[in-house]
Amino acid sequence: MPRYLTEQDIADFRAELCRVATERFARFGYEGVTMRQLAEALGCSPKTPYRYFKDKADILATVRAEAFSRFADTLEAAAAGGGEPLDRARRVGDAYLRFADEHPHAYRIMFEIDQPISDDHPDLLRESKRARTFVTRQAEDMVKAGLIDADPLLFGWSMWAATHGLVMLKQAGMLDYGPDIRTLAGYHGALMFKGALALPGKKGGKK
Repeated sequence: MPRYLTEQDIADFRAELCRVATERFARFGYEGVTMRQLAEALGCSPKTPYRYFKDKADILATVRAEAFSRFADTLEAAAAGGGEPLDRARRVGDAYLRFADEHPHAYRIMFEIDQPISDDHPDLLRESKRARTFVTRQAEDMVKAGLIDADPLLFGWSMWAATHGLVMLKQAGMLDYGPDIRTLAGYHGALMFKGALALPGKKGGKK
């Protein structure tokens, strides 16, 4: 007689499936993972994952949405302490690097896998947008405070691009031969801030 699955049993299985899928997608890419492999790793029938997800693309969208959600939560928590815009930006930057360091698989599936982010997966669309807009919001706050005179969109995305590049260099092991990632991030941030510094008597904003 089959065992009745409780809601907790179902939640636990989904969580474990998502954990295994996150690691596999990060290591082998989308094409390098099959539903059968996921089932084998979980010790279940090849058909079992289909009871919880429509297909492999559905699993990927789900784990990416969860990763973006945790990422956005981490950044928002770092900024929640208040303080001056520059201090908040530094805390958010530190939280970004910490998340990438503590959750390398989640970071990779967010940014290294090519999957359309569309209305087909509303959770992924919502959470990725939440993370994306918050990453660049620090630049908007610094412009409003008159600290920098720059296009906040371009400044924010430029900082993001540089930080992401540093994370990728570290994950590839290339920073084993160079300065510490936080030293590099601080140096680059200082250069960008200096270059965009608002002159006395001039209000920051778009050029």
